[in-house]
Amino acid sequence: MGPVNEAIPVSRAIDRGTAKLMPDVDRERAWLLTVDGAPQSYVDLDEPTHLEFEYARRLGHALDTVAEPGRPLDVLHLGGGALTLPRYVAATRPGSRQDVVEYDRGLLDLVVEQLPLPADARITLHGADARKWLEGAPAGSADVLVADVFGGSRVPAHLTTEGYARAAAQVLRADGVYLANLADAAPFAFLRSQLATLGTVFEELVLIAEPGVLRGRRFGNAVLLASHRPLDIGVLARRTAGDTFPARVEHGAALRDFIGGAAPVGEEDAVPSPEPPDGAFGIG
Repeated sequence: MGPVNEAIPVSRAIDRGTAKLMPDVDRERAWLLTVDGAPQSYVDLDEPTHLEFEYARRLGHALDTVAEPGRPLDVLHLGGGALTLPRYVAATRPGSRQDVVEYDRGLLDLVVEQLPLPADARITLHGADARKWLEGAPAGSADVLVADVFGGSRVPAHLTTEGYARAAAQVLRADGVYLANLADAAPFAFLRSQLATLGTVFEELVLIAEPGVLRGRRFGNAVLLASHRPLDIGVLARRTAGDTFPARVEHGAALRDFIGGAAPVGEEDAVPSPEPPDGAFGIG
């Protein structure tokens, strides 16, 4: 195998589908990962703090604001992709200890082989089901939990329930923060149910999304934050408003209005997140 900066696309059958790594013509060692045609991750090996996708940038802003800058954190990532956010945390918070749980071992193997992790990054990879791993993880062992799990283009049903939310809360420390990337469209039955579900466990909820998505104009990503302690809404709002595609930060009464009468999700009525419309996350 030649060095990755020869910029030759790589395609490989993984456990669930076909993964492709495509070089970015504009950045020498940057790659786009797709699985069955759906964009999953973007990584710049020379600049791990570069977050190309809007939702990844919003998760990055959240990771930047959960603790003072540079402080090492124990972070648990559910969903691996090309390990974009673990690389970001390793670069912005050196000395952080991170665990990544990814169901598709074939995907992990491909990513580590083609897009190697920095030698000093304390990132441990686990090929496992996210919920099973979570339920067996030590209580109070993480400062941050990042959930970015998509089976294809949908969040699996067993990662949407009150039982899952309790397992997530259990693994976090008392001042820990839960972050999730979800996708939905008006009337937001899935997103509202997820906020209601997390609200059974966490006192503080925050939602970051583009105004166009919140107004029901299109399908899109939303980043959720949940914790037992108040979060720095001001800093988060300023950072997300300054992005190329500005987002709004909803919390408090406005978010309670958004949740409305949505009910928490039990194991028996759990469903995956909605199928994106054709082209919603297309790459041409």
